[in-house]
Amino acid sequence: NLQGANLKYANLQDVNLMGAYLQVAKLKDANLQDANLKYANLQDAHLKGADLRDANLKRSNLQHTDLVDVNLEGANLWIANLHDADLEQANLRGALLGGTNLQGANLKDVKRDSATMWPAGFTPPLEAVDSDDEMGQDDLAE
Repeated sequence: NLQGANLKYANLQDVNLMGAYLQVAKLKDANLQDANLKYANLQDAHLKGADLRDANLKRSNLQHTDLVDVNLEGANLWIANLHDADLEQANLRGALLGGTNLQGANLKDVKRDSATMWPAGFTPPLEAVDSDDEMGQDDLAE
């Protein structure tokens, strides 16, 4: 139980926090790359700027969580709860979001690519940056 823990800037790479209770925890700019957070409760946690590349967040609760500018490249968010989460400017390239609850989530300016897997029937917001389309027409002509 790490409820409310202050883990700002912590290096938690490859850590196993499966089922951990991290509600309201402060994980700003923490390194959680390759971490196992399957079934973890991160409701209302603050992860702004954290590195969650290739992390396993399957079935985790991220409701109301601050995920602004978080790197979730390649992360497994299968069936996670992101209800009302703030993902503004988050990197979702290659993220697996199948079955994920994105109701009320802020997806403004998220980064995505063709490998980003969205929930069935979900349409990514128009303002999402598709890295597959970032090349200009001049680049394509070369």
